[in-house]
Amino acid sequence: MGATTTIKIGYETKSSLDHFRQYKNESYDEILRKMVYIVKNLKTQPKLSQKTVEEIEAARERIKQGRFYTEDEMAKVLGIE
Repeated sequence: MGATTTIKIGYETKSSLDHFRQYKNESYDEILRKMVYIVKNLKTQPKLSQKTVEEIEAARERIKQGRFYTEDEMAKVLGIE
């Protein structure tokens, strides 16, 4: 990531952004980049965007259920420790 900046957002907005987190330490930058990606594609490829939203929701549900690999576990699986 390049240079960073600080922006002011309301508590309600922050709370809404927190709802979109896929994992505990996901940054607001990552959340916002996902949202921008979806919005950009929504105009040109609405079906793809809907699929992306559905995949994010499914991933969030898997994470809530504890069905995911940590970065270290995935490195072992891929043999790139």
